Amino acid sequence: QVQLVETGGGLVQAGGSLRLSCAASGRTFSNVAMGWFRQTPGKEREFVAAISYSGRTTWYADSVKGRFTISRDRTKNTVYLQMNSLKPEDTAVYYCAADPSGAYDSGEYGYWGQGTQVTVSS
Repeated sequence: QVQLVETGGGLVQAGGSLRLSCAASGRTFSNVAMGWFRQTPGKEREFVAAISYSGRTTWYADSVKGRFTISRDRTKNTVYLQMNSLKPEDTAVYYCAADPSGAYDSGEYGYWGQGTQVTVSS
């Protein structure tokens, strides 16, 4: 059974940092791109960041550029999202995704995690 499991969410004050991890099991994802998305109640899921299969290319939403960093460890089948200078508007459920069938920011991914809550207090 293929699974993506996110960890590292929690409550943090504005200006603080969190590091999310997404561990994959059931198959290797070292040869596909992976991404992070987030969603708040009543809003559509939005793209946050993505990373190529090699890890050499990354993409970011304008809202997180310069504050968030996506990385991956292909040997551990894991992708990370380092979030610095967090703002209250970053509060959301963060989802890991793998194997995009369309554009990296389209949300058309074959596999999704269950999500982890990130709450940033002001």
